[in-house]
Amino acid sequence: MNYIGSKLKLSSFIQDTVEGVVGIDLKDKVFCDIFAGTSIIGRVFKSRVKKVISNDLEYFSYILSRNYIGNNKEIPNYRNIIESLNEVESTKEGFIYQNYCLGSGSGRQYFSDENGKKIDAIREEINRYKGANPDIYFFLLASLLESSDKVANTASIYGAFLKELKRTARKPLILEPALFEESNNLHEIYHEDSNTLIKKIEGDILYLDPPYNARQYGANYHLLTTIARYDTFIPKGKTGLREYFKSDYCTTKKVSQSFEELIKEANFKYIFLSYNNEGLMSEEVIKTIMSRYGRYNLVKKKYQRFKADKTENRNHKAKSTYEYLHILEKY
Repeated sequence: MNYIGSKLKLSSFIQDTVEGVVGIDLKDKVFCDIFAGTSIIGRVFKSRVKKVISNDLEYFSYILSRNYIGNNKEIPNYRNIIESLNEVESTKEGFIYQNYCLGSGSGRQYFSDENGKKIDAIREEINRYKGANPDIYFFLLASLLESSDKVANTASIYGAFLKELKRTARKPLILEPALFEESNNLHEIYHEDSNTLIKKIEGDILYLDPPYNARQYGANYHLLTTIARYDTFIPKGKTGLREYFKSDYCTTKKVSQSFEELIKEANFKYIFLSYNNEGLMSEEVIKTIMSRYGRYNLVKKKYQRFKADKTENRNHKAKSTYEYLHILEKY
């Protein structure tokens, strides 16, 4: 999935750093990913620890974590279910088509007309599993989110759509299974504000990957949440926004206070914070806050971050940046 701040390319660096501090044998540890996003880091540690606690306030992120982390046993007959959903007739002029496709007269073109109708049709079929089998429901819904993102007519995020359908957006949507790693452990999945949840949980390793700039994730990924919730509301403005939560971590005046509150309340021995040199909080501010609560250290990694422009072909421009991994061993 195209996701700002994804740690996919940095996952090995993060894993190696955590194991270098805590130890390679993590089988008795509880690992918490409290800003889970697409749950990449939680997936890395899912089979290595006793339990993963995964959380994100964005609903589409919760769906992904509920599938990738919460599901542990293979979904029976999933191939046939996926095949049957792919064969659903894409004639449904539902909420997505009516509000986010050009043919409906909405003025918005996040998806081709055919793909918008297909998303509506599949989404309604998935609802049949909601009460009967939650594991299948979340698996199918995660599959739809991932597959829809591949044919979205955006540069990378849903803050805006492209004027013309790009090549990938013209391809027909094909539902592909969001396969997850099987596990014998029971993990915990939450959909709460991180600063509220931190007061209710405890463990050994806390991984933090909060927003680092002023871009609100609720606005950037509003359409994925709309597909996930599939509720009814009046989309606002040219981009069809829904009401969304505005994080303190995206606000210069509030981020430091919220961050210190999170560190103070954390009942975890080891805390790892992913941040970079473009963040609202400076390296010195983070060091000052974390050092109040234990032994602090910092490791850095230079890497190429790819920023999409707004052309049809989604050209990518390489930009060097530093990923900071701030480390705290709480007293």
